[in-house]
Amino acid sequence: MNGTMGIAFPLKEALAARAASLEACLDTLIPPVEGGEARLVEAMRYAVLGGGKRLRGFLVMEVASLFGADGPGATRAGASAEMLHAYSLVHDDLPAMDDDDLRRGQPSTHKKFDEATAILAGDALQTLAFGVLVDPATHPDPAARIALVAALAEASGMAGMVGGQMIDMEGEGRALPLPEVERLHALKTGRLIRYSAEAGAILGGAAPGTRAAIAAYGRDLGAAFQVADDVLDATESAEQLGKTAGKDAEAGKSTFVALMGIDGARAEAERLAARATEALSGFGREADGLRALARYVVERRN
Repeated sequence: MNGTMGIAFPLKEALAARAASLEACLDTLIPPVEGGEARLVEAMRYAVLGGGKRLRGFLVMEVASLFGADGPGATRAGASAEMLHAYSLVHDDLPAMDDDDLRRGQPSTHKKFDEATAILAGDALQTLAFGVLVDPATHPDPAARIALVAALAEASGMAGMVGGQMIDMEGEGRALPLPEVERLHALKTGRLIRYSAEAGAILGGAAPGTRAAIAAYGRDLGAAFQVADDVLDATESAEQLGKTAGKDAEAGKSTFVALMGIDGARAEAERLAARATEALSGFGREADGLRALARYVVERRN
């Protein structure tokens, strides 16, 4: 049992159950094919199946459940978020970006296949993520599907994840001030996590005020996740992390640990997780899974 705020919740079991549903959905949405594109699909499946915490997909499904929308459509939307995330990792690992050969304890996609195939696999995962959202199987209401697409486009493009990646690359070898590091990670990592929370609210037809509270939770959860990630990068081994440790320090990047120290960064992650939990004050026990998730992101070891 994982507890938060004095309330016990079986988060490990819930994460595993939702991950299994997401894995089955992804397997169905990206089936193996024959022909000239078979290698592309194999690389897509390699990048998105069989690994990862499924945090983003879990968020979509768990928030949707608050509004009685935890059905096949929520699983599809969660799988879409996982596709978008996988695409970002494939491209992030490329030699032209962060140049990392290890991801989730196995060779990065460009090392398993080749750079060109990895680029195309990432492109295909990104476009498929949007294709899944516009399908009526995800939600019967066209307005909800449009809202999902609009929110994901904002979270993943120049005003979100891609913009954050550009700031990250431009910041290598420079001492960025804390507000700029916070903005970098709010875009690169935080926006997709915030989107994943909001997507569940969109699926459930949440009122604007309620959706704003969920968005605030997702924003602070994403920030806590990234601060904790910086601590892990500085304190854990590659074997524990499943990816190369110490890469940010090697690249001369400004991190929360570099700016705050390990103890300071840990305290900041705790503060952000507590603020995320406060955003859920309007919900009762039905939001215990989200509260437990806020604890998990700062207590995890990889």
